[in-house]
Amino acid sequence: MENQAQLPSGQRAVKRFIYYAALGVPEVDLNDYRFKVSGLVEREMSYDYKDLISMIDVDYKRDFHCVTGWSVLNVDWKGIRLSTLLSRSVPKPEAKWVLFYSLDGYTTTVPLEEVKREDSILVLYMNGKPLTLEQGFPARPFFPTLYGWKSAKWVTSMELVKDYVDGYWEERGYHERGDVWQEERFKGLWGRHSKKRPIL
Repeated sequence: MENQAQLPSGQRAVKRFIYYAALGVPEVDLNDYRFKVSGLVEREMSYDYKDLISMIDVDYKRDFHCVTGWSVLNVDWKGIRLSTLLSRSVPKPEAKWVLFYSLDGYTTTVPLEEVKREDSILVLYMNGKPLTLEQGFPARPFFPTLYGWKSAKWVTSMELVKDYVDGYWEERGYHERGDVWQEERFKGLWGRHSKKRPIL
């Protein structure tokens, strides 16, 4: 396990996740659930949960970093490379950003080049088990080098767009990209994050 010296600046290791639900925990009906890839792509695609399970192509251990300053180390993530989903839909040249939408109405924006990274995935399993509802079941994106607010729980779609659009937390001052190692916590600002009470 990594020690504190290997953590990104401003982070501390904790043993367990602190779960947040800024807009409340939604109900999930797998009979209706679809994950869609849309926007500036050659082929819009829609996948049900069974489709996603059949496409799993990555299983690795990576750390999870929350912008509030805590990190969980050596988490086992299992899912689909987002680059696999992108290759099926074929992004158009003008696409630069990806908007992620969730069942609860939450949104977040990620640069397309981050989504294309080989270690950027759509998570279906965590630590050997399907995601629980509080963890974001049925699926959530995960970007090892970005803060956790970009890992939108209960995700239903990703839309490729040309121009940047604020998501839920970006609208409230969080950084457009959110790189952990660059401490991109806020737009044009540095410093401590104000503590938020977790909602379970």
